[in-house]
Amino acid sequence: MRRYHLTTFGCQMNAHDSERIKGMLEELGLGEAPTPAEAGIIVFNTCTIRERPDQRLAAHLAQARALKRADPSMVIAVGGCYAEAQREQLFKRYPFIDVAFGPGSIPHLADWLGAGGYGTHGRTDGETVPRGKFAEWEHFAGDLPARRTRPFQAWVQISMGCNSRCSYCIVPSVRGPERSRELEEILDETRRLADDGVREVTLLGQNVNSWGRDLTSSRRHDFAELLRAVDGVPGIDRIRFTSPHPKDFREPVIEAMATCDAVCEHTHLPAQSGSTAVLKRMRRTYSRERFMSLAERMRARIGDLALSTDLIVGFPGETEQDFEQTLSLVSQVGFDSAFTFVFSPRNGTEAASLPDHVPEEVVSERIQRLVERVQETALAQNKKRVGLVENVLTEGTSRTNDAVLRGRTRRNTTVNFTGHAQPGEFVPVRIHKATSATLGGIQVDARAADGDEAASHLVTADRGRG
Repeated sequence: MRRYHLTTFGCQMNAHDSERIKGMLEELGLGEAPTPAEAGIIVFNTCTIRERPDQRLAAHLAQARALKRADPSMVIAVGGCYAEAQREQLFKRYPFIDVAFGPGSIPHLADWLGAGGYGTHGRTDGETVPRGKFAEWEHFAGDLPARRTRPFQAWVQISMGCNSRCSYCIVPSVRGPERSRELEEILDETRRLADDGVREVTLLGQNVNSWGRDLTSSRRHDFAELLRAVDGVPGIDRIRFTSPHPKDFREPVIEAMATCDAVCEHTHLPAQSGSTAVLKRMRRTYSRERFMSLAERMRARIGDLALSTDLIVGFPGETEQDFEQTLSLVSQVGFDSAFTFVFSPRNGTEAASLPDHVPEEVVSERIQRLVERVQETALAQNKKRVGLVENVLTEGTSRTNDAVLRGRTRRNTTVNFTGHAQPGEFVPVRIHKATSATLGGIQVDARAADGDEAASHLVTADRGRG
């Protein structure tokens, strides 16, 4: 049996796609290899939203080329957004690549490899499959078989592509316009996952809260309706979603988050900048004031809400005053966590040709200050949890200590704790310490927690079934 090794770069959508790629390859009869050197097929699922993934891919491809020289029968496949952006140039730059495919053509990998992963040379129907297949959206990857990372958690793809035109973003170019999946398809998949033991689902799209607007009028629903429908699926204890766009975060969605039992008290709300002037150049279509008003309304309506965000430093024309407004936004909103990035110009985007690029040394100094501010704010938010009892979904052992368990709260905070829980099990954990990134605690008896005043938020704010 041939074996494969898959390396994933980038966002949650790529993580979801990689689970489908693995499932598809295993249906062909392939097993997974722990390292590229032990595989006959090496697959890279790529990202190109920033320069760093491109550089990492180049290093991985250099290693794969060396392996292929030693074993010419090895197959190297490159999929994802970088492949879509480069297309035929990919083969010119890396001639040792055997096959490439864009995000909308994931099934092409199975077509090309054939049963057992030995290629399509044995086909009798006379059909041939091109080395590369791009810009053809076939169907949602969610329709493909999956091999999930954890049996009790799953991604559920609800849309693909994006209709927004942020000046720095290449996603619309590589994943195409927004296409919403039918409500019943989403619910059917969610029911199957629940029957298979999944307790937590994450609804996934480039802009989840604009889901449904492109569907025909007879089948059109909005994202709030989708949240309520998924909330009604028996067996699903937690519902998350990513990523929303602040411009489309409307009152019905806030109300659904506040009232649906399984919808978690957390959302990722990408701000990108705290300066209205920079946001305008980014074409984000909201101001600093509008973003802060949204955050305030959400916190007022959704009890115990946690907010995370994305922030870009060094966007062309960013002044020191603009950057200071980003720092103050972090403090005023009180983000629980943030992903911070240095601006990376992408060919084919408007921002790549904007003047007034910020000097590299200035960007380096600013990103360090931003990281420090985010850590300060996150630590302050996490310290508020000390003394409480959190309901934790156990995910496994700690990445640094096998004697310690790891899980997540409904607010999406990682908790490292001592106890005896099994992966997939919900347990009460008393929090006794906090860092900017994690909480630490001890598993407590559920009956004791029910009568503990310090555990009151577990019964009230943590209203979900899990």
